[in-house]
Amino acid sequence: MPKTQTRNVQMTMPRIIGKHVYGNLDGVDGSVIANLGVLTKIVVESAKIGNMHIIEMITKKFNSYNGIEGGVSVIALIEESHIALHTWPESSYATVDIYSCGEASNPEVAFNYIVGKLKPRAVSSNFIDRGK
Repeated sequence: MPKTQTRNVQMTMPRIIGKHVYGNLDGVDGSVIANLGVLTKIVVESAKIGNMHIIEMITKKFNSYNGIEGGVSVIALIEESHIALHTWPESSYATVDIYSCGEASNPEVAFNYIVGKLKPRAVSSNFIDRGK
């Protein structure tokens, strides 16, 4: 019987795996953030502008709440990771989360595009490099 040889291969994880931008948008026009079609288009365009490639879209329009049109969730599964936009029209509030591990992608540009389209009164955002 032949002797089996094994060797340990150590894979080195790069220091930075991906870039993550996320934020809260306050004071957004409720009619805009309740519109599934408009928000889906904004997410698709943000992916293009940020050099990210959509694999699949998941969208959901929620029921009305206290007589106010319901919110929307738009999630784009991208080759590089994801883009997620969630809205609460009753609170004039939205959240945006973009994570990308593609070297050529730019989630900050995509995030800023979404913010520019939604025109919130106030934005708080965070950017973090993901990795070791």
